[in-house]
Amino acid sequence: MPHSYTKIYLHIVWATKNRERVLVRDARCAIQQHILAYAEENSILVLAMNVQDDHVHCLIDMKSNQQVDEIVKLFKGESSHWINERDLLPQKFSWQRGYGAFSVSPSHVENVKRYIGNQDEHHRRRSFAEEYMSILKKYGFVGVETDESVAE
Repeated sequence: MPHSYTKIYLHIVWATKNRERVLVRDARCAIQQHILAYAEENSILVLAMNVQDDHVHCLIDMKSNQQVDEIVKLFKGESSHWINERDLLPQKFSWQRGYGAFSVSPSHVENVKRYIGNQDEHHRRRSFAEEYMSILKKYGFVGVETDESVAE
């Protein structure tokens, strides 16, 4: 076969340290715009992103030469440095250790985009902890011992 074809969609979720609700509205917008610009600079195709008070949802179309761990490391490491360098928050900021990365079928990409876009509405009814546990169960992580990156 002379060509290689890949289509890898990932829904990535990560949280603020201790899941503290420190990302206020203005900071959320600035952080999201910064991560999107940084993703573009690094050839990471972001299809949807939503920064919440205590976590981030991101849907990417991952290239075959990219690695999940490296993408998340780039997003989290660079953005926390950027947030602290600009004193966007009154306290020193950091993301929590760990993340969730979940494959998305091409037939579900539009649904996941809507889900990510509707986070404000979604979290009026359900906490991040409940949401994350639901995602873990959906992907077969039922009964798995969770670490600090997951709702406790």
